[in-house]
Amino acid sequence: MAYDKAVLSDTMKNMISPIQSAAPSPTFLWRFKVTLFLIWALTCCKISWDSVMRMDAKLRDLFLYEAFLYYNPLLLVTIMVWLWGVNLWVFLQSNVSYPKIFDLDQNHLTHREIWKCSTWMTIIVPTSMTAYLYLYSHGEVSLAASQPVLLYIFVAMVLIFPFDIFYLSSRYFFLRTLLRIAFPLQPISFPDFFLADILTSMAKVFSDLERSVCRMVNRQVATIAWLEADSVCGSHSIAIPIVLVLPYLWRLLQCLRQYKDTKEKNCLFNALKYSTAIPVIFLSALKYHVFPEKWTNLYRPLWLLSSVINSLYSFYWDITRDWDLSGFSRIFKFNKPSLVSNVFYGRQWVYFWVIGSNLILRGSWTYKLSAHLRHNYLTVFGITLLEMFRRFQWVFFRVENEWNKITRSGVQLAEIPREEEKLLGTNIHDV
Repeated sequence: MAYDKAVLSDTMKNMISPIQSAAPSPTFLWRFKVTLFLIWALTCCKISWDSVMRMDAKLRDLFLYEAFLYYNPLLLVTIMVWLWGVNLWVFLQSNVSYPKIFDLDQNHLTHREIWKCSTWMTIIVPTSMTAYLYLYSHGEVSLAASQPVLLYIFVAMVLIFPFDIFYLSSRYFFLRTLLRIAFPLQPISFPDFFLADILTSMAKVFSDLERSVCRMVNRQVATIAWLEADSVCGSHSIAIPIVLVLPYLWRLLQCLRQYKDTKEKNCLFNALKYSTAIPVIFLSALKYHVFPEKWTNLYRPLWLLSSVINSLYSFYWDITRDWDLSGFSRIFKFNKPSLVSNVFYGRQWVYFWVIGSNLILRGSWTYKLSAHLRHNYLTVFGITLLEMFRRFQWVFFRVENEWNKITRSGVQLAEIPREEEKLLGTNIHDV
């Protein structure tokens, strides 16, 4: 009997071995996927270029601006997801336990899963845009108009899909955090204000989403009905500065809620920082609603002043509070830098770079918040990318600073309370 089992086992091994040897290697699969991706990218570029060249030269720029408006928000979100995956990958290589900081369970998304999501977004969004350009240039206006609408509906359905597929727990965590940000009726957790800070860097996305959805609802997609600046969905709409200010207003309310819970004055100073963005946004929007002389002589100087105040205040807060300047001073003096630098291990040039670039990009970001400059859409898109890069850098040092606070406080990682169990007096993070 034992002999028969041994013979059967050897026979099965001989049968399986050819199958295993016939399976493609991971390297081959990776190269195959990259080749398919490049073929897809070149095909989209070729079809898009040919489609644009078919259009009338007089309407080409206007149409490209409209197409850019619909797909710009999702492209920016896709890039931000890619960068967040890089953040998680770097944390994985360091001593920073981001699942503990964000109070994540064992089913949280890893950097590989984040990159998988961003890869699909990278494929779906440009494909829809290519179809939009192709159909419009070939006279299929109604089909072209349906492309961005279907894409937005698809993205919304993926987020709210109630069944246990496509990372249900992570989608629920994300949507729940967004709800807590919009309605800060409970004690503020670290994920709440961390995501809200990221949303302030994505304010342009909110603005473009509002204009895109407005045109879809009013059936203005792939038409020239939106060209009038004072129309319902025009560039002079009062809804634009209102939507731009929302992320800053949410953070301000979070700070006030945190002050109510902890009575820490720093929360009020932080709330004041976010309040300085409000004049920048609304003073800029006034250009379209006042006489030119009044804008030039009164409101433009006030806008410039408020912009400088907001940029410098935000830069000061990044360095001294979000990143903790005391940690930087020890790094620069090479006084046990490993105690405060878990991500970059005290590499001095990294900190000089991030402080200098943060100051410059804080100032340039004000340009994006200015409604009267939004018609330079390519410039604003470029500055938005730079702001996302600044926020990408900010994430490393903000999370590292939070990890240092946790380790210095003597809190045992296994005893860190879950989000629902945190008492008002146990918050060790600074909002």
